[in-house]
Amino acid sequence: MPDDVPRPRLHGSLDWVTDGFGYGADLLDFVTHPVISPHRPDLDHDPRLPDEWWNSLRRALTQLGQAQGVRTTVRDSWFEKAFPQFLGVPAPEKVERVTGHGDLHWGNLTAPLVILDWERWGLLPLGYDLGILHVNSLLVPEVAGRIRTEFADVLGSPAGRIGERAALAEMLQAVARGYYPELAPLLAARAAELTGVQPPVPASSEIPA
Repeated sequence: MPDDVPRPRLHGSLDWVTDGFGYGADLLDFVTHPVISPHRPDLDHDPRLPDEWWNSLRRALTQLGQAQGVRTTVRDSWFEKAFPQFLGVPAPEKVERVTGHGDLHWGNLTAPLVILDWERWGLLPLGYDLGILHVNSLLVPEVAGRIRTEFADVLGSPAGRIGERAALAEMLQAVARGYYPELAPLLAARAAELTGVQPPVPASSEIPA
């Protein structure tokens, strides 16, 4: 991963087994910058981030996308089940992947920019990271609009729209598990806007990503 992607540096890792259970621990930099949304992954207010913050995010995601991914974080088998169940549309025949963070919500971003929580990083659908950030911004239209404007080249591309749909499907899966009640109608509306189909609302789901 490029050194100038703003993230806590990893200083060491330790794995061990006790009583048949495996454990792992990482020693990382202590980050002093405030988290943008410390108590929830989605936004409930406009943090009024400066232009430089948005420029830093674009640089970081561009640099990260050029890194060599070591694993596929969102698998084809999940697409095949999740798209019909949560979006009401077939899974895409082809998914363009780039290296990404995998959990790019507002609880994992600071100002000035540092990106936290890298346990899901790997090969992701193009537009997935931005899709996750966008759907976690829907309660604050000004921020959601800024994301669509700043990253129109990605989210507006055919491959990027598949990535955003994947993000929506994952969030609607979380809704089916009882999370994000405030976001639920906005997620359904955005999914319908992107697919032309009103998404089903399943009672529950246990599809692993």
